[in-house]
Amino acid sequence: MYARLLRNDLIASLQEDYVTMARAKGLSSKYIMRRHAFRPSTFSLATVAGINMGRLIGGTIIIEAIFAINGMGLYVVQSINQRDSVPLQGAVLVIATSYVLINFAVDILYAFLDPRIRHARATA
Repeated sequence: MYARLLRNDLIASLQEDYVTMARAKGLSSKYIMRRHAFRPSTFSLATVAGINMGRLIGGTIIIEAIFAINGMGLYVVQSINQRDSVPLQGAVLVIATSYVLINFAVDILYAFLDPRIRHARATA
């Protein structure tokens, strides 16, 4: 899935005017691919990867409950079965915080991939 997404975005990026301009300037294909095509193409890849990390966090609850693996997921299920709300709230807090931190890391990655995002924030 990630490879198809990156491939489609690379095809679209290679057809942009700035890539044509870079080719006209005589830059090497490797440099054009790395600097002008790959970086803008990774935005949707980073977004999908961040969203999928949230799905993986949710999936661990199910997997740990089914296979009785000690971890946060089994802890959540046991807290639900025992109707113990305080540990459940703590576990939900930890899971939600990790999801927010993952999304924050994706946002930081956006600033690394596109310097215009950093400069737009600095001038605003």
